[in-house]
Amino acid sequence: MTEIIITYEPDNSLKKGYLSIFSEIFNELKENRWLTYQLFRRDFFAIYKQSFIGIFWAIIIPLISIGTFIILNRAGIFSIGDIDVPYPIYAILGLAFWQLFSTGLIASSNSLVKAGSMIAKINFSKKSLVIASTGQSIISFLIQFILVGILFVCYRITPNIAILLIPIVIIPIVLLTLGLGFILSIVNGIVRDVGNMLSILVTFLMFLTPVLYAKPTSGILVPITKYNPLYYMVSAPRDLVLMGTISEWKGFLIASIISVIIFIVCLIVFHLTETRVAERI
Repeated sequence: MTEIIITYEPDNSLKKGYLSIFSEIFNELKENRWLTYQLFRRDFFAIYKQSFIGIFWAIIIPLISIGTFIILNRAGIFSIGDIDVPYPIYAILGLAFWQLFSTGLIASSNSLVKAGSMIAKINFSKKSLVIASTGQSIISFLIQFILVGILFVCYRITPNIAILLIPIVIIPIVLLTLGLGFILSIVNGIVRDVGNMLSILVTFLMFLTPVLYAKPTSGILVPITKYNPLYYMVSAPRDLVLMGTISEWKGFLIASIISVIIFIVCLIVFHLTETRVAERI
C-alpha cells in the first residue's frame, strides 16, 4: 500500500520572498488600471447623477462650515486667531486639503463593504475599489480649489507662484489617505461599526487640527498640534499658496516620511489579505 504524503506550502508571497510583493503589486495595478477608471467613473455618476445640486455640494458644505466658524468667532464663543489673509480664503484652503484626506478616507474605508456582492461573484483586484473610491476626494478638492481661485479674484489678491507645486506637496496626504483606506476597508468589512465610528473620529480630528483656525499659541492644543502630522500636511500646501514657502519644513518632512511608511505597510498587508476578503465581506 502506497503511503500518501500531503505537503502544505506557504502562500506564494512567502515562498518567493517579500521583495517580490512590490513587483506583484505594480503589475496588478498596471493590469487593472482600466477597471480602476471604470469603477471611479461609476462611483462619480452614482453620487451626482440623481442629485439636483450635484457637484456643488463640494462647495456648499465648506461654505456652511466656514459661516458657522465666522458666527462663533464674532459671538466670542470661539477665536480663529491671528490670520494675515481674508478668513474665507484661509478657511477654504484648509478645508480643501483636509477634505482631500477625510472624504477619501471615509469613501475608501466603505469601498469593500459597498461592493460586497461584486466581490463575492467576481475575482478581481480589490485595490481598484479602494483607489477608485479615494479618487472621489480629488474631484471635490479640484472643485473647492476653483472656489479658492474665485475668492482670490473677489479679494483682489494674487496667489504666490508656488501654487504650481501643490500637486507635489499634496502627495503625502494622498498616500496617507490611501494607506489608511487600504487597512480600514478590510477592518470595516470584518467589523461594520468601523465605518460609523470613522465619520465621528474624522470630524473630531478636524476640530483638533488647525484647519479652520490659526495654529494655537497657548492651551492644550499646542502639544497636540505639534505632534499632529495632519496639521503639517494641511498647513504646508496652504503656506505655499499664501506665502510661497513652507514655514515648518521639518514637521512637514517628518509627516511625509510617516505617510510613506504607513502607505507601504498598509498596501502590503492589504495585498497579502485581499484574497480572503470575499470570505468576510
